[in-house]
Amino acid sequence: MSKQANRRSRRAALGALSLGLLGASEAAAETWSPKKARAGGPIRSGHLLFLSGIGGWYPERRPEGPGDVRQQTADALTMMKEALEKAGSSMDNVLKVTVALVDPENNWEPMNEVYNTFFREPRPARSYWGATGFRRRGQLLQIDCIAYVD
Repeated sequence: MSKQANRRSRRAALGALSLGLLGASEAAAETWSPKKARAGGPIRSGHLLFLSGIGGWYPERRPEGPGDVRQQTADALTMMKEALEKAGSSMDNVLKVTVALVDPENNWEPMNEVYNTFFREPRPARSYWGATGFRRRGQLLQIDCIAYVD
């Protein structure tokens, strides 16, 4: 086997391992590609949609001001819902959510109250981290998600 073919074979095996496909044919691993494409906002790869950077406040959507964390959570999740539906998915198909939240000690409970109205049980996996601020002064959160689409 040539050095280049051996390198390609190792790359295919590592790719298969990282995709949980160990045991799949080498040909399938070599031809796999993410097939990344825009789907009206989110990035689509196979049956997954990736939405990122959904802010809690956009002045053009709510010129009266940033509002509190409840308002910003509702706005961000409404934008998420609209983007998912436009791409052929829904909030029921969300698998994972990440929330960046300013002052989580004070903002977690009110954010969580609103969040729970957008997702039915079983809710998606979720993680959050505290943030010190965002580009727009007054913005209190930013949300990302991964969702399934047929």
